[in-house]
Amino acid sequence: MPRNELAAWLRLLLTPGLGRTGARQLLARFGLPEAVWEASEPQWAQLLGPALAAAMAKGVDGFGATLEAHERWLAEGDDRHLITLADPRYPAELLQTADPPLVLFLHGRLDALAHPQRVAVVGSRNPTPQGADNARAFAHALARSGLSIVSGLALGVDGAAHDGALTAGGFTLAVVGTGLDRVYPSRHRALAHRIVAQGAMLSEYVLGTPPLAQNFPQRNRIISGLSAGTLVVEAALQSGSLITARMASEQGREVFAIPGSIHSTQSRGCHALIRQGAKLVESAQDVLEELRLVVDPAAIAAERAHAVQPGAAADDTDPVLAAMGHDPVSLDAIQARTGLGTARLQARLLELELDGRVARLPGGLLQRAAAG
Repeated sequence: MPRNELAAWLRLLLTPGLGRTGARQLLARFGLPEAVWEASEPQWAQLLGPALAAAMAKGVDGFGATLEAHERWLAEGDDRHLITLADPRYPAELLQTADPPLVLFLHGRLDALAHPQRVAVVGSRNPTPQGADNARAFAHALARSGLSIVSGLALGVDGAAHDGALTAGGFTLAVVGTGLDRVYPSRHRALAHRIVAQGAMLSEYVLGTPPLAQNFPQRNRIISGLSAGTLVVEAALQSGSLITARMASEQGREVFAIPGSIHSTQSRGCHALIRQGAKLVESAQDVLEELRLVVDPAAIAAERAHAVQPGAAADDTDPVLAAMGHDPVSLDAIQARTGLGTARLQARLLELELDGRVARLPGGLLQRAAAG
């Protein structure tokens, strides 16, 4: 991208108070951003008012250093791109939304962004073991069926969804709420490197943008806007995932939710979505059929083999696992169902936990983990 074009877009992004709405008004009136900045302050004032026009005329503090930092970042590899509203590579799905980002910074594979079929998989940052396993299994099956998985790189369901798509050999897009020169959360640094190699990281924020709380609900509209549908795996009633689901609905996209235990707070958001009209799904095939996409039978069979099914024989041969069922359960309840002594039951639960077949939850509860 030529330096003057890059500078013009960055000035639109960084001018205090201008925002996306003001910038789009300017682009609609003057055309390309270079033409915006060639206009006069009185012309800007006619459109946006004198205060914003004055801010545009004043300029952006430290802009020269910011411009150079972005030039260096873009020059560091052929996997780094700035895709603007004027770029033919800009996703058509986002252009159909009410509030498309002015630009998308991309680190990774351009063909991942060009993939025509995408599904968002989102959910709790603190999922139950079953929730994390479901996110991974659904994403794996959907990716094997040819869909690209979109999520937000957050801990919990997002990370599991990205991992599921990657292990299936499919594309995944991570839409983040920071500049692409940062990885948040830092715990997902290795995952981010895998995504760059096999998919792409996306952000509407300039380099150096820290993880500000207000940015994450904003990025959710991009996650849903890129996707034909949004699958919520687990979510509490006060959850960012419900914001993504609401945005998907407002954008005319499908919303899917996986039901869970009536005793789990992490299932209440999904149950609320289902009551509001979201599609209840039990398998990846449900998502594919609702979106009228081609189904890969082998992928669906693999997803079903990894998902925990009620009454699964492999686990139900163990009396402790059979007594636990599939909902979070207390130690006292397991003991009452099995009749085992405390010491013997504790020892068996420890063995199952070390084997990865049981997980401990907050509040002293336990839950079966999905068979791997």
